[in-house]
Amino acid sequence: MIASLALSGCTSGSEGIEPIRGSITYGGQPPARLSKSPPGSVLPHQFIDPTGRWVEETYIIQPDRSLKLVRRRDVVDSAD
Repeated sequence: MIASLALSGCTSGSEGIEPIRGSITYGGQPPARLSKSPPGSVLPHQFIDPTGRWVEETYIIQPDRSLKLVRRRDVVDSAD
């Protein structure tokens, strides 16, 4: 049982990141495709989430020019 729980944690990866309000892909892919950036390029995006926290998301441009959300993290203000 412990092994199955450990393996299930390994398989979730970035597939489990769902867009939230403020995400570029919230509500679907953006209507305009990024035509100048090559596939595989990384696109960072910072915004305030619905709870009022600053977050940063990282997207990777796919071969079909869609965006794949691969990471989300809280942005910590070091000035505090």
